[in-house]
Amino acid sequence: MENKRHTINAEVTIVGAGLVGLAAAIAMHESGFAVLLVDNKNPNLMPKNSAVWDTRIYAISPQNAQWLKKLGVWQHLNPARIGEMQGMELWADSTEHPLCLTADDIHAQDLGYILEAGELQHALLLKVNALGIQTLFDAQCDELKTSTQQATLTLSTSTFGKTEINSQLLLAADSSQSWVRKHLNAPVKHKAYEHTAVVANFKVEKSHKNIARQWFKNDENGLQVLAWLPLPDNTISIVWSVVPMFAEHLLTLSAEEFSEKVAEAGNHLLGKLSLLNNAATYPLVLQTAQSSVQENVVLMGDAAHVVHPMAGQGVNLGFRDVENLLEILKTKNPYQKINDPQLLKHFARARKVDVAKMVLLTDGLFELFNSQNKVIKQVRNWGFEATKQGYLKELLLNQAVKL
Repeated sequence: MENKRHTINAEVTIVGAGLVGLAAAIAMHESGFAVLLVDNKNPNLMPKNSAVWDTRIYAISPQNAQWLKKLGVWQHLNPARIGEMQGMELWADSTEHPLCLTADDIHAQDLGYILEAGELQHALLLKVNALGIQTLFDAQCDELKTSTQQATLTLSTSTFGKTEINSQLLLAADSSQSWVRKHLNAPVKHKAYEHTAVVANFKVEKSHKNIARQWFKNDENGLQVLAWLPLPDNTISIVWSVVPMFAEHLLTLSAEEFSEKVAEAGNHLLGKLSLLNNAATYPLVLQTAQSSVQENVVLMGDAAHVVHPMAGQGVNLGFRDVENLLEILKTKNPYQKINDPQLLKHFARARKVDVAKMVLLTDGLFELFNSQNKVIKQVRNWGFEATKQGYLKELLLNQAVKL
């Protein structure tokens, strides 16, 4: 005889307790929805940040920083771990002078903030726990059934055994390898860049002056996109997008040799660099779901879209998923359910446009600088110089601040 399943009913079930899933749980709860957050791990058991800087770094736009403040999350962050980005300098190929963007150009306080993933996740968890949001952690997803009425998710849990969750809306924020997306056979566009991101943190000799710096160059080692992101205490975090063979070479170097390579690639602008922790790597891909909605399931964050990190906008896109969904749900009339097909179609269209803009920017720049064609090289350098003019420069700045 089959054991009776434990049943839970929720308006909104969120799968995935990463940054986007946690933020979605808080925002949906604060908007008056009954939320259940599930994950196959328990994020509360993750080690808290030590004195060593996390290699997983995110740039948070001013707009999303304000949103996190409104949710009561930003207040839980340690100010000593927040990097302020008051300007950006961009170099193309071997151009002598960079494109300089500053917050003062658009009368803003900052262009963004640099945060460690662990620090932000800890702050989000503190808020989730303070609000008493229902969670079900260490729960393995087994089965998902969807209809026009509800989503039924079956889990294996250590607390209740087999558990069945019925919800009007299911939000999948369970990483780029999303179990939910795969279980639904949701179509995905995938492109491997054949590039590896090398990430590490360094102490620098000269003040970074809260300026983020990025270089695009194409030489004997192939295309390289190097970003230096400012952290407090004269520290920087780097993301170096390179071909896999060069990445493997970098990992064989001693700490001193690797530091010198990074300093050289950045024209020694900040003097001597001292490596603070071992470098980490991950492959770079472009991945977008054909639609972020399937019946009453909504894909969010990396489950819906993964873009090249050159613009540092991955998590910002995920937060915008949550914000857009809530904006659209606020427009529903009293007779509409939160899983109303018209509402969700509206959301899917809005997100497709937003994500397409970011894909056009990041993928377009990657392919532009990856080209060895002499004519294209001349055109991109001309375009880079043209961007230094007032109107285009201001347009770039406004886009960065609003993302």
